[in-house]
Amino acid sequence: MKTENMVDSKSIKGMGMLRSSLLLRCPHCHQSSLFVNPKVYTWTKIGDMKNNCDHCQMSFRNEVGFYFGAAYVSYALTVALWVAILVALKVFDALGWIEFGFLTHPVMFLSIGIIATAIVFPYLFRLSRSIWAHFFIKSEK
Repeated sequence: MKTENMVDSKSIKGMGMLRSSLLLRCPHCHQSSLFVNPKVYTWTKIGDMKNNCDHCQMSFRNEVGFYFGAAYVSYALTVALWVAILVALKVFDALGWIEFGFLTHPVMFLSIGIIATAIVFPYLFRLSRSIWAHFFIKSEK
């Protein structure tokens, strides 16, 4: 039985933990979506997760408060995003495309960082939960 949230079994061959977590798939079978609404950029039910996998029936609710730890993953991903923005701005400055200095142009850094964070927030929110689940739910493969 296939639903729109499942991936063809041929396409999951070789799908590792990293790819499965980036695609927000079940950490056990790597086929079904972790979230009720698989579309990332819809604000309704952004954090609503399924209780069980549609394909393998693995429970995504290990205990109450299980996904509170995903806040640490979200923090690390956000810090990585801001560091990547800083490095990109320094590279663009070195190439002469823009004028940027961390101490001389803090408004540019902060505004680009805030805009980028706002744009990728829904994906980072879901990705942090997916990574947390992949750390603690055993894969069948």
